[in-house]
Parts: sequence; structure tokens; C-alpha cells
Amino acid sequence: MLVGIGVGATLSGLNTILLVMGDLDRAVAAQRWLAGSLSARTWAHVVPAALGFIAIVPVVLWCARRINLLELGDDAATQLGVNVPRTRLTMVMAAVALTAIATAAAGPIAFIALAAPQVARRLGLSPDVPLFTAAAMGAVLLLAADMLSQWAPVRLHLPIGLVTGLLGGVYLLWLLFRTRKG
Repeated sequence: MLVGIGVGATLSGLNTILLVMGDLDRAVAAQRWLAGSLSARTWAHVVPAALGFIAIVPVVLWCARRINLLELGDDAATQLGVNVPRTRLTMVMAAVALTAIATAAAGPIAFIALAAPQVARRLGLSPDVPLFTAAAMGAVLLLAADMLSQWAPVRLHLPIGLVTGLLGGVYLLWLLFRTRKG
């Protein structure tokens, strides 16, 4: 864990150095992207993301049954014919690719991937979360955060990544206090 914190701090410092040393216009654009923003997105941003999505989602759907079997444990999944290491590697690579595509299109938007499955699970009252339910909840959360950022009372037009970060932080604090009371 400490290694991860050290790597994160080092990369954050490197980002700051590059932003300070760079051209002002590019630094502002980079900072906006680093905050995660949907503003000024055009079809030129959507088409590559959609093509990547279309290429990778069939792999995820192909592995969906195997992923459900992995919840039974490695031994049980292996007995049911699942190649556990290959399935895990395939799903990790698909998740990394989908995350990279989304991040390239809109920047890093905080807490959507963490909150969407949890909210979908609580609304669905189910122990498992189907892939499309979590994806739909992520889209709803992103749309709600975008509308909130555009309709802020003072018309700040905050980048959506800042709005989701603030809302996600409040949600995590609520969970912590709720857990502490219970």
C-alpha cells in the first residue's frame, strides 16, 4: 500500500512539474482533462470510443458466465471447466482497455466505476450486479453529475470529474459514518 502511495505521489509531482513548465494554454487544457470533463466533446471523441467499446464488449459478454463461476471460488470454477488464470487475465485486460478508452475520451472521472455497481446493487436488492445494470447506473450517475455541473447555481461550469469527486467523497463519508454507527 505504501508503494502505491509513493508511486501516486511521484506521478502527481511529475504532472505538476510538466504543467508548470508547459505553455499556459496547453497547461490549462491538460488540467481540465486531468479533472475529467465532458465539455467540448464532439463526435470525433465519440467514434473512437464507440469502436473500442464495440470491439471489447463481446469479449466481456463471452466471459460473463465464467466470471459468475469464479465467484464460487477457484477450485469450484476449475471443476466446472473454467480456465481461471486465462479468464482473469482476459477480464483484467478488457477492463483496462475499456477504462483506457473512456479516460482518453473524457479524462479521469472519479468515483463512477466505484459507485455505480454499489448503487445498482442497493437499488436492485440483489447480491450480484449484472454487467448492464452497473453500466446503466454508471451512465445515469455520469449524466446526473454532468447536469449538476452545468446547472450549478453560480454557473461555475465545473469539470464533471470534480463534481463526481465531491459527490463520491460525500458518499464515502456517509458510508463511513453509517458503518461506524452500525
